[in-house]
Amino acid sequence: MELPRSTSLKIAKFLIFSLILSFEMCIAQRQVILPEGPLYRAEGRHVTIECEVRGTQPSQEQSFEWSVTLPEKPTWSIQIISTHDPDYTYAMYSKRVESGEIYVERITSKSVRLHITNLRKSDEGVYKCQTPNMEEIYWGSYNEFTKLTVIPDALSATLVPQVINKVEGDSLELVCEVSKQTLYHTHVAVTWYLEKGGQEVQVISLTRDFILSAGELYKQRQESGDVRLDKMGATSFRLTVHKLQRSEQGLFHCQSVEWMQDPDKSWQELSERRTHNVTVNVRSLGKEFRSLIKAKEVNINVGGSLEITCMVEAQNPAERFFTVVWFLNNDEIVRMEPNAVLSFHGEYGARENLGKLAVRKKDDKEYFLKLYQIKMEDGGRYHCQVEESEKVTMGAFSSNRSEEIAITVQRPQADLKVEISINATNILEGDVLQFACNVRSGATVPGQLSVIWQFMDKHKVKSDIIEMQQNGVQVTAPPYQERVGHGEVRMARVGSDTFTLGIYDARISDEGMYSCKVMEWTAMPNQNWKLIGDYVSSDKAVTIKSLESIFKVIAITRTPTARYYGTFELQCFIQPLIINHLPIDVTWKFQPANSDESFHLVTFSHDTAIEWGDKAVSFKGKMIVAKTASNTVRLRVSRVSSLEAGKFLCDAVLWKRQRPDQWVRVVSVTSNILQVVVQAPVSRLQLAQGNTTIWKRVSDVIELDCKIFAQTQNDSQFSVSWLFIKPQGQKEVTLLNIDRNNIIRYNEELRASDREGTKMRVEKTLRDLYKLIIGKAEVTDQGNYCCAVTEWLLDPNNVWYEVGKAVSAVTTVQVHTPDANLQVVDTDRLESLKEDAAFELECVINNQTQASSQFSVTWFFQSKGQPKASRRELLRTDRNNIQRYRGNLTADSHKSTLQSVKVSSNNYKLIMSSVAPGDSGVYYCRVEEWVTNGQNQWALQGSIESGRTTLRVQPSAVTLHTKACASPSLFYFLFVYPFIIIIALLALVVYFYLNPKKPQKSSQVNNFWAPIEPVNDDLKNEEDTSVI
Repeated sequence: MELPRSTSLKIAKFLIFSLILSFEMCIAQRQVILPEGPLYRAEGRHVTIECEVRGTQPSQEQSFEWSVTLPEKPTWSIQIISTHDPDYTYAMYSKRVESGEIYVERITSKSVRLHITNLRKSDEGVYKCQTPNMEEIYWGSYNEFTKLTVIPDALSATLVPQVINKVEGDSLELVCEVSKQTLYHTHVAVTWYLEKGGQEVQVISLTRDFILSAGELYKQRQESGDVRLDKMGATSFRLTVHKLQRSEQGLFHCQSVEWMQDPDKSWQELSERRTHNVTVNVRSLGKEFRSLIKAKEVNINVGGSLEITCMVEAQNPAERFFTVVWFLNNDEIVRMEPNAVLSFHGEYGARENLGKLAVRKKDDKEYFLKLYQIKMEDGGRYHCQVEESEKVTMGAFSSNRSEEIAITVQRPQADLKVEISINATNILEGDVLQFACNVRSGATVPGQLSVIWQFMDKHKVKSDIIEMQQNGVQVTAPPYQERVGHGEVRMARVGSDTFTLGIYDARISDEGMYSCKVMEWTAMPNQNWKLIGDYVSSDKAVTIKSLESIFKVIAITRTPTARYYGTFELQCFIQPLIINHLPIDVTWKFQPANSDESFHLVTFSHDTAIEWGDKAVSFKGKMIVAKTASNTVRLRVSRVSSLEAGKFLCDAVLWKRQRPDQWVRVVSVTSNILQVVVQAPVSRLQLAQGNTTIWKRVSDVIELDCKIFAQTQNDSQFSVSWLFIKPQGQKEVTLLNIDRNNIIRYNEELRASDREGTKMRVEKTLRDLYKLIIGKAEVTDQGNYCCAVTEWLLDPNNVWYEVGKAVSAVTTVQVHTPDANLQVVDTDRLESLKEDAAFELECVINNQTQASSQFSVTWFFQSKGQPKASRRELLRTDRNNIQRYRGNLTADSHKSTLQSVKVSSNNYKLIMSSVAPGDSGVYYCRVEEWVTNGQNQWALQGSIESGRTTLRVQPSAVTLHTKACASPSLFYFLFVYPFIIIIALLALVVYFYLNPKKPQKSSQVNNFWAPIEPVNDDLKNEEDTSVI
């Protein structure tokens, strides 16, 4: 069916509109562009991240918002900065945004660049660029993410700052050390600059793509070889400038840049370092001149030609007269005078006649010597000497010698045999491995040789170590470049047919098989080399034992105990002895007795230096440390004291040299602990013993002796203190003290009361006798006196220490006034009593000094026939009528029978309720009179003893009753035990009477030994009976 025309037109319009709308929507779909991550940037650097929006209206300016998600909080987005909202930034970034450390740079209306001027490790995370919608519809993406990883800035560049003075035409060499510790793959670019007149000129650089590029002013000199940049080893970059010019005076420095490639293949600068400046001064030659020598080739086959050029560097050479002389091995061979006249030595004149030698002057600066059909004898060290004279015919007044150049003459190829030898096949870690590759030839002399040392590890993987090419250049395999740079691996040609390989610090990884490969070369006319043949030696196996497995240290001593001023010696043995050639640090450590803190005494370092500990004050001047050839370190301590007592141990550290100026610790071990005891002298101090009593009157002089009967050493010194205790039992008081320097210090109260200083003094009459002298004794001076002596000795550290203390016996001082009028009955009498009788003894006071006097009475007992010193005090009644028992009677059972009674103010009685024969002896009393002084204090006026009463106790007559009652065991045996036995017998009689015995059964039944019938038969009979 055909549609109407108007309908078809509407449908066509609708389709066209839909197509246009779809096209507009496609071209308008927005997209946010960020650099592809992860982005690696160095800490502390200025970092930028660019964000661009595509597919929006051109007329609108797009807003941008930056935020980050940190690794430790992956679900939390932190807002950093916005182009349109000043309050967008979170607090943790606000200060950095306000200070300008973080800011946004607008590039176009649709792109911005986020700047972080000082990148921190905490800035690492996933960054989000958010673009708020500025249109009416949403179409496309509005944000994008990229990851930023912050790595340490580990690039370093060093150039030793110095001042170098050169002359025009000299050569200059500077080495820049560049190292990086980045774990990621990066490239390093190194550029040398010359600064003069405030401007920097690029000399030459090695780009990140490993391309050498010279500055505009140095391109031609680089092409001529006068300017070079060589990489030596892994970290050294050497700048060489030949033929220095005056214009090159200035400041040289090196600049290194570390580059890293982003995922989008663009290179980004990670870090940059600039070294210190080196000042180079170049002075003009003036009238001076120099001679230089060079050769086209230094390695020439026999029969070839040799051309050696001697160049003269001088100002205005055309106007000056120079003579040029060539030398071979310091022997002159040919001379050219200023007028071009030649003179020859030896066979060189004949060779010139044969056309095998030519000498020419190329120009005013260059002279060359050319030899044809050279022989082996033409090889050696050549140099030229330039001499200047005033005129052609006059002698030289100055000369200059060039450097030497070595010329090697090669022979034709030869059939070779290669043999390898080694100094040892079993070594320790760190030892030296020395290989020799010996090349043997037949009748033919070999050509140029190159040698490669090869290694096969435990996994049978073979690799090259180092190669010496036929031109003498050494090429090191990458795994060994660092070790070669540090001198740990070296290769040398020690003879025409011997090549050596030295591994001077063998590692565990060096264990395996070694071989050398020799290749013979010949020179082609086109100056290329042709390989004639190669030869490989047999393998040599090497076994390496680790140091850690055998390194031990043991500490011993034969003197664990020492006395003051004695000596003890400690030894630290390093095992095994085979490592005695290795550098070892040995440190002795010490922990004082009764202390938890330890410190080091002395270190015997591997470079034979001795370092003393800063805390070992008491050991200074006492220690001697020595190291023997057998790796034993001895520590000897003399004049010891208690400060040197404690625990000792030694630490041993094994070192190896990693670089010429760097030592590396390999392994360290600690020894066992040694306990050293230092014994102080035992005190032998002894003073007088035995208490005494002295009686003095008021105003008398009291002298108290402190006698030292024994001392520890003859040089002992003493300090003495006098102590005083009043009779009332008051607190002990120190009267005065005399120290070991005989300086006296008085009690402050005593000093205040005795301002004249005449009351009390001390004298040292003898070395071991001290006297306390009390002038004008008073009643208040009575009491108990003793001296306390401290003995001092000088220890080995010149410090006085206390050896011991001792206290003397007590001396009781009694002081009474001269007008004492005390009297007691002093009549002696004899009294006899029977045992168990009562005994009474009176002590009657006849006269007293004052009516208000009070008395204390002490009763004494003395066994008959014993001296007075053996008397003992029974009891005492003080002036307050309080009784105190004394002597051994305090523990006696008869103590209860003893009593002192005050009958009246002047009559006292001693009453014993029952006496025994052991109470026989002499009894008497001593009365002390107490009066009040002017200060209303009670003072002892005097004392007096009564007459003696002799008591005789007659024992009672001995009877059975007395004996039985006197002995408890006899009493029980005679009276108690028989009664108990009688009661037990009566009880048995009553029992058998009340319980008569029953009639006995037949003997068969009660016979214990009757035969027993078998049990089975009885059972069988019972079974039969049951069946019936």
